[in-house]
Amino acid sequence: MRDVVEIGLGKTAQRGYHLDDIAIVPSRRTRDVDDVSTGWQLDAYPFDIPCVAHPSDATMSPATAVALGRLGGLGVLNVEGLWTRYEDPTKVLEELASLDEDAPATRRLQEAYAEPIRPELIAERVRAIREGGVTVAVRVSPQHTLALAPVILDAGVDILVIQGTLVSAEHVSTTDEPLNLKEFIADLDLPVIAGGCTDYKTALHLMRTGAAGVIVGVGADEWSTTDTVLGIRVPMATAIADAAAARRDYLDETGGRYVHLIADGDIQTSGDIAKALGCGADAVMLGEPLSLSEEAPGMGAWWHSAASHPNLPRGAFGVADEPLGSLEKVLYGPADAPDGQLNLFGGLKRAMAKCGYRDVKEFQRVGLVLDR
Repeated sequence: MRDVVEIGLGKTAQRGYHLDDIAIVPSRRTRDVDDVSTGWQLDAYPFDIPCVAHPSDATMSPATAVALGRLGGLGVLNVEGLWTRYEDPTKVLEELASLDEDAPATRRLQEAYAEPIRPELIAERVRAIREGGVTVAVRVSPQHTLALAPVILDAGVDILVIQGTLVSAEHVSTTDEPLNLKEFIADLDLPVIAGGCTDYKTALHLMRTGAAGVIVGVGADEWSTTDTVLGIRVPMATAIADAAAARRDYLDETGGRYVHLIADGDIQTSGDIAKALGCGADAVMLGEPLSLSEEAPGMGAWWHSAASHPNLPRGAFGVADEPLGSLEKVLYGPADAPDGQLNLFGGLKRAMAKCGYRDVKEFQRVGLVLDR
Protein backbone atom coordinates (compact mmCIF):
# COMPACT_ATOMS: atom_id res chain seq x y z
CA MET A 1 0.00 0.00 0.00
CA ARG A 2 1.09 3.58 -0.69
CA ASP A 3 2.47 5.49 2.29
CA VAL A 4 -0.13 7.94 3.58
CA VAL A 5 1.07 10.65 5.94
CA GLU A 6 -1.14 12.64 8.27
CA ILE A 7 -0.24 16.28 7.70
CA GLY A 8 -2.77 17.59 10.22
CA LEU A 9 -5.92 16.54 12.01
CA GLY A 10 -8.25 15.02 9.45
CA LYS A 11 -5.95 15.70 6.49
CA THR A 12 -3.61 13.17 4.90
CA ALA A 13 -1.27 13.20 1.92
CA GLN A 14 0.12 10.37 -0.14
CA ARG A 15 3.88 10.11 -0.33
CA GLY A 16 5.33 10.55 -3.81
CA TYR A 17 8.80 10.17 -5.29
CA HIS A 18 10.72 12.12 -7.89
CA LEU A 19 13.11 10.53 -10.38
CA ASP A 20 16.00 11.85 -8.28
CA ASP A 21 14.71 9.78 -5.37
CA ILE A 22 15.13 6.44 -7.13
CA ALA A 23 17.89 4.47 -8.82
CA ILE A 24 17.98 1.48 -11.16
CA VAL A 25 19.05 -1.89 -9.81
CA PRO A 26 21.01 -4.05 -12.29
CA SER A 27 19.98 -7.70 -12.59
CA ARG A 28 22.17 -10.80 -12.62
CA ARG A 29 22.52 -10.51 -16.42
CA THR A 30 24.31 -7.98 -18.63
CA ARG A 31 24.06 -7.70 -22.40
CA ASP A 32 26.16 -6.45 -25.29
CA VAL A 33 25.09 -2.87 -26.04
CA ASP A 34 24.86 -3.64 -29.76
CA ASP A 35 22.14 -6.20 -29.01
CA VAL A 36 19.89 -3.62 -27.32
CA SER A 37 17.03 -1.85 -29.12
CA THR A 38 15.60 1.49 -28.03
CA GLY A 39 12.89 1.37 -30.71
CA TRP A 40 9.18 1.72 -30.01
CA GLN A 41 6.02 2.08 -32.07
CA LEU A 42 2.92 4.26 -31.66
CA ASP A 43 0.05 2.87 -33.69
CA ALA A 44 1.48 2.35 -37.21
CA TYR A 45 4.47 4.64 -36.69
CA PRO A 46 7.83 3.17 -35.61
CA PHE A 47 10.62 5.22 -34.02
CA ASP A 48 14.26 4.37 -33.33
CA ILE A 49 14.41 6.17 -29.99
CA PRO A 50 11.74 6.86 -27.33
CA CYS A 51 12.01 10.62 -27.81
CA VAL A 52 9.02 12.94 -28.31
CA ALA A 53 9.79 16.64 -28.56
CA HIS A 54 8.08 19.07 -26.21
CA PRO A 55 6.16 21.41 -28.56
CA SER A 56 8.00 24.59 -27.65
CA ASP A 57 9.04 27.11 -30.30
CA ALA A 58 12.42 27.15 -28.57
CA THR A 59 13.08 23.64 -29.88
CA MET A 60 10.58 22.84 -32.62
CA SER A 61 10.35 24.45 -36.04
CA PRO A 62 9.30 22.56 -39.17
CA ALA A 63 13.00 22.06 -39.92
CA THR A 64 13.90 20.70 -36.48
CA ALA A 65 10.81 18.47 -36.47
CA VAL A 66 12.15 16.96 -39.70
CA ALA A 67 15.68 16.72 -38.29
CA LEU A 68 14.47 14.92 -35.16
CA GLY A 69 12.31 12.61 -37.24
CA ARG A 70 15.25 11.66 -39.45
CA LEU A 71 17.27 10.88 -36.32
CA GLY A 72 14.61 8.47 -35.12
CA GLY A 73 12.47 10.59 -32.77
CA LEU A 74 9.11 12.33 -33.07
CA GLY A 75 9.05 16.08 -33.56
CA VAL A 76 5.88 17.88 -32.46
CA LEU A 77 5.08 21.34 -33.81
CA ASN A 78 2.88 23.66 -31.77
CA VAL A 79 0.07 24.88 -34.07
CA GLU A 80 -0.57 27.69 -31.59
CA GLY A 81 3.04 28.81 -31.71
CA LEU A 82 5.10 31.37 -33.56
CA TRP A 83 5.34 29.30 -36.75
CA THR A 84 1.58 29.62 -37.31
CA ARG A 85 1.40 33.29 -36.30
CA TYR A 86 4.21 34.73 -38.44
CA GLU A 87 5.14 34.08 -42.05
CA ASP A 88 8.76 34.10 -40.93
CA PRO A 89 9.28 34.13 -37.14
CA THR A 90 13.07 34.12 -37.44
CA LYS A 91 13.44 37.74 -36.35
CA VAL A 92 11.19 37.17 -33.32
CA LEU A 93 13.23 34.10 -32.36
CA GLU A 94 16.50 36.01 -32.77
CA GLU A 95 15.19 38.78 -30.52
CA LEU A 96 14.12 36.28 -27.87
CA ALA A 97 17.50 34.57 -28.04
CA SER A 98 19.20 37.90 -27.39
CA LEU A 99 17.28 38.67 -24.18
CA ASP A 100 19.32 38.71 -21.01
CA GLU A 101 18.43 38.04 -17.38
CA ASP A 102 17.38 41.66 -16.81
CA ALA A 103 14.96 41.82 -19.73
CA PRO A 104 11.17 41.65 -19.19
CA ALA A 105 11.15 38.31 -21.00
CA THR A 106 7.68 37.12 -20.00
CA ARG A 107 6.08 40.34 -21.23
CA ARG A 108 7.97 40.03 -24.53
CA LEU A 109 6.81 36.43 -24.93
CA GLN A 110 3.20 37.51 -24.34
CA GLU A 111 3.57 40.26 -26.96
CA ALA A 112 5.09 37.88 -29.48
CA TYR A 113 2.27 35.35 -29.04
CA ALA A 114 -0.46 38.00 -29.20
CA GLU A 115 -0.43 37.78 -33.00
CA PRO A 116 -3.42 35.79 -34.24
CA ILE A 117 -3.05 32.22 -35.50
CA ARG A 118 -3.23 32.05 -39.31
CA PRO A 119 -4.90 28.83 -40.52
CA GLU A 120 -3.12 28.93 -43.88
CA LEU A 121 0.22 28.76 -42.07
CA ILE A 122 -0.84 25.56 -40.27
CA ALA A 123 -1.29 23.86 -43.65
CA GLU A 124 2.00 25.29 -44.91
CA ARG A 125 4.00 24.09 -41.87
CA VAL A 126 2.44 20.61 -41.97
CA ARG A 127 3.28 20.38 -45.68
CA ALA A 128 6.91 21.34 -44.98
CA ILE A 129 7.26 18.59 -42.36
CA ARG A 130 5.60 16.02 -44.62
CA GLU A 131 7.94 16.90 -47.47
CA GLY A 132 10.79 16.07 -45.09
CA GLY A 133 9.68 12.45 -45.21
CA VAL A 134 8.99 11.99 -41.48
CA THR A 135 5.97 11.30 -39.27
CA VAL A 136 3.97 14.51 -38.90
CA ALA A 137 2.75 15.39 -35.40
CA VAL A 138 1.28 18.67 -34.15
CA ARG A 139 0.13 19.88 -30.76
CA VAL A 140 -3.05 21.79 -30.00
CA SER A 141 -4.45 22.82 -26.62
CA PRO A 142 -7.78 21.38 -25.44
CA GLN A 143 -9.29 24.87 -25.50
CA HIS A 144 -8.60 25.32 -29.23
CA THR A 145 -8.99 21.73 -30.44
CA LEU A 146 -12.53 22.07 -31.80
CA ALA A 147 -11.76 25.33 -33.59
CA LEU A 148 -8.45 24.26 -35.12
CA ALA A 149 -9.13 20.56 -35.71
CA PRO A 150 -10.70 21.01 -39.19
CA VAL A 151 -7.64 22.90 -40.43
CA ILE A 152 -5.21 20.45 -38.81
CA LEU A 153 -6.99 17.39 -40.19
CA ASP A 154 -7.31 18.88 -43.67
CA ALA A 155 -3.58 19.57 -43.62
CA GLY A 156 -2.97 15.84 -43.21
CA VAL A 157 -1.15 15.11 -39.96
CA ASP A 158 -0.23 11.59 -38.85
CA ILE A 159 -0.47 12.05 -35.07
CA LEU A 160 -2.46 14.65 -33.13
CA VAL A 161 -1.22 15.73 -29.68
CA ILE A 162 -3.85 17.36 -27.45
CA GLN A 163 -1.79 18.80 -24.64
CA GLY A 164 -2.39 21.21 -21.80
CA THR A 165 -0.87 21.62 -18.36
CA LEU A 166 -3.52 19.18 -17.15
CA VAL A 167 -6.04 17.42 -19.37
CA SER A 168 -9.01 15.41 -18.11
CA ALA A 169 -11.51 13.20 -19.88
CA GLU A 170 -14.32 15.09 -18.15
CA HIS A 171 -14.01 18.86 -18.39
CA VAL A 172 -16.95 20.75 -16.90
CA SER A 173 -17.97 24.19 -18.13
CA THR A 174 -21.06 26.33 -17.62
CA THR A 175 -20.06 28.87 -20.28
CA ASP A 176 -18.67 26.94 -23.26
CA GLU A 177 -19.29 23.62 -24.95
CA PRO A 178 -16.42 21.53 -23.57
CA LEU A 179 -14.29 19.19 -25.64
CA ASN A 180 -15.58 15.64 -25.26
CA LEU A 181 -12.37 13.73 -25.81
CA LYS A 182 -14.01 10.34 -26.17
CA GLU A 183 -16.43 11.52 -28.88
CA PHE A 184 -13.75 13.56 -30.60
CA ILE A 185 -11.22 10.71 -30.76
CA ALA A 186 -13.86 8.20 -31.87
CA ASP A 187 -14.54 10.30 -34.98
CA LEU A 188 -10.86 10.33 -36.02
CA ASP A 189 -8.90 7.82 -38.04
CA LEU A 190 -5.52 8.87 -36.69
CA PRO A 191 -3.85 8.26 -33.32
CA VAL A 192 -4.21 10.88 -30.58
CA ILE A 193 -1.82 11.54 -27.70
CA ALA A 194 -3.50 13.33 -24.78
CA GLY A 195 -2.26 14.82 -21.51
CA GLY A 196 -0.80 15.77 -19.15
CA CYS A 197 -2.04 13.85 -16.22
CA THR A 198 -0.59 13.22 -12.79
CA ASP A 199 -2.44 10.31 -11.19
CA TYR A 200 -3.86 6.81 -11.70
CA LYS A 201 -7.50 7.80 -12.04
CA THR A 202 -6.97 10.55 -14.62
CA ALA A 203 -4.61 8.34 -16.63
CA LEU A 204 -7.20 5.55 -16.71
CA HIS A 205 -9.96 7.92 -17.80
CA LEU A 206 -7.77 9.32 -20.60
CA MET A 207 -7.06 5.78 -21.78
CA ARG A 208 -10.80 5.12 -21.92
CA THR A 209 -11.21 8.00 -24.38
CA GLY A 210 -9.41 5.91 -26.97
CA ALA A 211 -6.14 7.84 -26.87
CA ALA A 212 -3.18 5.93 -28.31
CA GLY A 213 -0.82 7.69 -25.90
CA VAL A 214 -1.10 9.51 -22.59
CA ILE A 215 1.31 12.23 -21.46
CA VAL A 216 2.27 11.85 -17.79
CA GLY A 217 3.47 14.98 -16.04
CA VAL A 218 3.25 18.73 -16.59
CA GLY A 219 6.66 19.31 -18.18
CA ALA A 220 8.17 20.50 -14.91
CA ASP A 221 11.85 21.45 -14.92
CA GLU A 222 13.89 24.23 -13.33
CA TRP A 223 12.09 26.79 -15.53
CA SER A 224 8.57 25.56 -14.86
CA THR A 225 6.50 27.65 -12.43
CA THR A 226 3.42 25.41 -12.29
CA ASP A 227 4.27 24.77 -8.63
CA THR A 228 4.46 28.42 -7.60
CA VAL A 229 1.52 29.54 -9.78
CA LEU A 230 -0.91 26.64 -9.27
CA GLY A 231 0.55 24.77 -6.31
CA ILE A 232 0.84 21.64 -8.45
CA ARG A 233 4.10 19.69 -8.27
CA VAL A 234 4.39 16.24 -9.82
CA PRO A 235 6.66 13.58 -8.32
CA MET A 236 7.41 11.95 -11.67
CA ALA A 237 8.55 8.51 -10.54
CA THR A 238 5.26 8.02 -8.69
CA ALA A 239 3.16 9.59 -11.46
CA ILE A 240 4.65 7.29 -14.11
CA ALA A 241 4.30 4.19 -11.93
CA ASP A 242 0.66 5.08 -11.15
CA ALA A 243 -0.10 5.59 -14.85
CA ALA A 244 1.58 2.26 -15.63
CA ALA A 245 -0.72 0.62 -13.06
CA ALA A 246 -3.68 2.24 -14.80
CA ARG A 247 -2.44 0.83 -18.10
CA ARG A 248 -2.26 -2.68 -16.64
CA ASP A 249 -5.84 -2.39 -15.42
CA TYR A 250 -6.92 -0.96 -18.77
CA LEU A 251 -5.26 -3.87 -20.57
CA ASP A 252 -7.33 -6.26 -18.46
CA GLU A 253 -10.46 -4.17 -18.97
CA THR A 254 -10.14 -4.12 -22.76
CA GLY A 255 -8.61 -7.52 -23.34
CA GLY A 256 -5.27 -6.21 -24.55
CA ARG A 257 -5.46 -2.59 -25.81
CA TYR A 258 -2.06 -1.05 -24.99
CA VAL A 259 -1.75 2.70 -24.40
CA HIS A 260 1.70 4.26 -24.54
CA LEU A 261 2.90 6.48 -21.70
CA ILE A 262 5.03 9.52 -22.47
CA ALA A 263 6.81 11.02 -19.46
CA ASP A 264 6.97 14.82 -19.54
CA GLY A 265 8.93 16.50 -16.77
CA ASP A 266 11.94 16.16 -14.48
CA ILE A 267 14.01 14.73 -17.35
CA GLN A 268 17.35 16.33 -18.16
CA THR A 269 19.90 13.54 -18.59
CA SER A 270 20.27 10.05 -20.02
CA GLY A 271 19.97 8.68 -16.48
CA ASP A 272 16.63 10.46 -16.05
CA ILE A 273 15.40 8.90 -19.30
CA ALA A 274 16.44 5.43 -18.10
CA LYS A 275 14.67 5.90 -14.77
CA ALA A 276 11.48 7.20 -16.43
CA LEU A 277 11.33 4.13 -18.67
CA GLY A 278 12.15 1.91 -15.70
CA CYS A 279 9.07 3.32 -13.93
CA GLY A 280 6.91 2.27 -16.88
CA ALA A 281 7.07 4.99 -19.54
CA ASP A 282 7.36 4.02 -23.22
CA ALA A 283 8.95 7.32 -24.23
CA VAL A 284 9.98 10.69 -22.82
CA MET A 285 9.05 14.20 -23.90
CA LEU A 286 12.17 16.36 -24.05
CA GLY A 287 12.25 20.13 -24.01
CA GLU A 288 15.22 21.93 -22.51
CA PRO A 289 17.71 19.13 -23.38
CA LEU A 290 16.91 19.68 -27.08
CA SER A 291 17.25 23.46 -26.72
CA LEU A 292 20.99 22.90 -26.22
CA SER A 293 21.46 21.64 -29.78
CA GLU A 294 22.88 23.82 -32.54
CA GLU A 295 19.72 23.40 -34.64
CA ALA A 296 17.32 24.66 -31.95
CA PRO A 297 15.30 27.61 -33.36
CA GLY A 298 15.50 29.36 -29.97
CA MET A 299 19.30 29.45 -30.36
CA GLY A 300 19.90 28.20 -26.83
CA ALA A 301 17.05 30.07 -25.12
CA TRP A 302 14.30 27.96 -23.55
CA TRP A 303 10.67 28.51 -22.66
CA HIS A 304 7.70 26.22 -22.11
CA SER A 305 4.67 26.43 -24.36
CA ALA A 306 2.73 27.72 -21.30
CA ALA A 307 5.28 30.47 -20.58
CA SER A 308 3.57 32.89 -22.97
CA HIS A 309 0.03 32.53 -21.58
CA PRO A 310 -1.57 36.00 -21.80
CA ASN A 311 -3.10 35.90 -18.31
CA LEU A 312 -1.25 33.32 -16.23
CA PRO A 313 2.17 32.30 -17.61
CA ARG A 314 3.57 29.13 -16.02
CA GLY A 315 7.20 29.08 -16.99
CA ALA A 316 10.21 31.34 -16.66
CA PHE A 317 12.32 32.29 -19.66
CA GLY A 318 15.70 30.60 -19.78
CA VAL A 319 18.27 32.90 -21.38
CA ALA A 320 20.34 31.47 -24.20
CA ASP A 321 23.19 29.10 -23.37
CA GLU A 322 25.94 28.06 -25.72
CA PRO A 323 24.89 24.95 -27.66
CA LEU A 324 26.46 21.68 -26.58
CA GLY A 325 26.64 20.39 -30.13
CA SER A 326 24.49 19.20 -33.00
CA LEU A 327 21.12 17.55 -32.45
CA GLU A 328 22.73 14.27 -33.44
CA LYS A 329 25.42 14.76 -30.79
CA VAL A 330 22.80 15.51 -28.12
CA LEU A 331 20.90 12.34 -29.01
CA TYR A 332 23.69 9.95 -30.02
CA GLY A 333 27.01 11.50 -29.00
CA PRO A 334 29.86 11.28 -28.80
CA ALA A 335 29.79 12.96 -25.39
CA ASP A 336 32.75 15.08 -24.31
CA ALA A 337 31.35 15.80 -20.83
CA PRO A 338 30.40 13.30 -18.10
CA ASP A 339 27.12 14.90 -16.98
CA GLY A 340 24.63 12.91 -19.07
CA GLN A 341 23.44 15.84 -21.22
CA LEU A 342 25.00 14.44 -24.40
CA ASN A 343 24.48 11.06 -26.05
CA LEU A 344 21.13 10.84 -24.30
CA PHE A 345 20.00 7.66 -26.01
CA GLY A 346 23.42 6.10 -26.10
CA GLY A 347 23.30 6.46 -22.32
CA LEU A 348 19.87 4.83 -22.23
CA LYS A 349 21.09 1.98 -24.40
CA ARG A 350 24.08 1.45 -22.12
CA ALA A 351 21.83 1.39 -19.03
CA MET A 352 19.60 -1.21 -20.65
CA ALA A 353 22.64 -3.33 -21.56
CA LYS A 354 24.11 -3.08 -18.06
CA CYS A 355 20.83 -4.41 -16.70
CA GLY A 356 20.51 -7.17 -19.30
CA TYR A 357 17.38 -6.02 -21.15
CA ARG A 358 16.88 -6.23 -24.92
CA ASP A 359 14.22 -3.59 -25.49
CA VAL A 360 12.12 -0.89 -23.85
CA LYS A 361 9.21 -3.18 -23.00
CA GLU A 362 11.54 -5.55 -21.12
CA PHE A 363 13.34 -2.65 -19.44
CA GLN A 364 10.09 -1.46 -17.88
CA ARG A 365 10.45 -4.44 -15.52
CA VAL A 366 13.84 -3.30 -14.18
CA GLY A 367 14.27 -3.20 -10.41
CA LEU A 368 14.27 0.15 -8.62
CA VAL A 369 15.50 1.27 -5.22
CA LEU A 370 14.88 4.38 -3.12
CA ASP A 371 18.20 6.09 -2.49
CA ARG A 372 17.10 9.25 -0.69
